[in-house]
Amino acid sequence: MPNAFALLGLPRAAALDLEALQQAYRDASRSAHPDQPGGATARAAEINAAYETLQTPEKRLKHLLDLHQVPWRAVPIDDAMMALFSQLGPTLQNVAAFLKRRQAATSALAKALLAPEEMRLREQLEALGITLDAERSALLEDLPTFDSRLTSSDATALADLQTLQARLAYHGKWQAQVREALLNLM
Repeated sequence: MPNAFALLGLPRAAALDLEALQQAYRDASRSAHPDQPGGATARAAEINAAYETLQTPEKRLKHLLDLHQVPWRAVPIDDAMMALFSQLGPTLQNVAAFLKRRQAATSALAKALLAPEEMRLREQLEALGITLDAERSALLEDLPTFDSRLTSSDATALADLQTLQARLAYHGKWQAQVREALLNLM
């Protein structure tokens, strides 16, 4: 993919102001739209792909790492992330087992007897969601620090950025799993 930052006229940065990103996208897509003079479908598609890449932190950091030609490496999960995963995994398994039992319940009484367990699972998922949101927010607060580290040629900045990108990707995936589990409980 071409440099998404350059396509939208934005600086290469881990932290981007979302309003500036949206404004840059609107300006670029307006001029590249096929219905405009000088616009082209391929250029509009590139602009859309660039916006899609830059609007989510995980994708933006992955793209930034690609631009710096940082080779992919497996990033180990630290103890705090492993503790969170150790809560999430069993909870998701319990939700899956509960959903099978709920589907098998045919009478109103059988369904009513499942209500307390459903409430407990819902509360566990909501608590996990709150924890994930808080940790993700804390990770996102580190993005401006990485911008200054990258401009100062900090030797470990790219490796640390790769670790941050992996952690954000895990959080994003886990948040989606929690949301899906909550929706399935409805």
